[in-house]
Amino acid sequence: MGAQQVRERFTELYGAAPEGVWAAPGRVNLIGEHTDYNDGFVMPFALPHQVTAAVSRRTDGLLRLHSADIEGEVVELALDALAPGTDDDWTAYPAGVVWALREAGHPVTGADVHLASTVPTGAGLSSSAALEVVVALALDDLFGLELPRWKLARLCQRAENVYVGAPTGIMDQTASACCEEGHALFLDTRDLSQRQIPFDLAAEGLRLLVVDTQVKHAHSGGEYGKRRAGCEKGAALLGVDALRDVAYDGLDAALERLGSAGDEGEVRRLVRHIATENRRVERVVELLTSGDVRAIGPVLTEGHASLRDDFRISCPELDLAVDTALAAGALGARMTGGGFGGSAIALAEASAVDTLTKAIEEAFAAAGYTAPRVFEAVPSPGARRLG
Repeated sequence: MGAQQVRERFTELYGAAPEGVWAAPGRVNLIGEHTDYNDGFVMPFALPHQVTAAVSRRTDGLLRLHSADIEGEVVELALDALAPGTDDDWTAYPAGVVWALREAGHPVTGADVHLASTVPTGAGLSSSAALEVVVALALDDLFGLELPRWKLARLCQRAENVYVGAPTGIMDQTASACCEEGHALFLDTRDLSQRQIPFDLAAEGLRLLVVDTQVKHAHSGGEYGKRRAGCEKGAALLGVDALRDVAYDGLDAALERLGSAGDEGEVRRLVRHIATENRRVERVVELLTSGDVRAIGPVLTEGHASLRDDFRISCPELDLAVDTALAAGALGARMTGGGFGGSAIALAEASAVDTLTKAIEEAFAAAGYTAPRVFEAVPSPGARRLG
């Protein structure tokens, strides 16, 4: 749904034109999975798929929400009643942003909001972060808050962590707020320093395919939380603030200290993934900076093996997508996102896209799986005002 359609639907719902229309994209994480809540490195880029919001201010302490993608009437909430744990519906994401802004002392007095999204939900492409960021950016503009993008991302993360109850890191919101067209974002999640790394695949004759397996996942589910708790346990056992502090060169010694039995064996695997994944991000940055784009393929594939075998968050559909893409000629492939479903990515020559897509679709059909959605991921702009 385009900006004009969103604007017109807002007018129908609320009886007046909106004060503005904003958009925030979903993201694909090129490399750096589950490193963000370990103070590590990540490298996402924004998708052309986005959440669009038409918004106007209110002064009466009411938040009115409507989504073009979910059946139902306008939902009306009192700002003074917003509190963590009070909402388990989609409205918790925009309401959580308003709560986080007000809790931080920003004078948000109410809003009318109409939303429309083209970001696939449950596909590991950060539909929730896009929803949070677009609302935060609109309210920042309308109420003259003048918050830097990194701070908006922090407030959106707080909304998801505390209000929604999903223990996510900072990557998704920062990607949606800060990515630039034609670039991947190299983000240090400890100090939030950023580098925009050129990532123009078309100029290299390459494409990056996203394979949405149609297996839905949810960050608020227990397995994600278990992995995060296990990483925190590993850091505590090793006496470091976060697993970011486990140097790749010192990994073997750290793993020896953890042992291999019972819970320690599981923690050992988690630690190994985080340390090696941080190094993989650094390798991809080095390769892209030197212009050797094709050489990142094997690094992506290494990342999938680590997520599958050490972090253990893949699933049969993701493994099939990756294995089939590689067998059909992809330069590299891996699962992306939180895991337990969602999407895989495959780096391929432009000339191989049709062959890869057909092979993946046929493999899913032969396995009796739901047909996947395969599309090209083009590095796109971050959140912005449309009008």
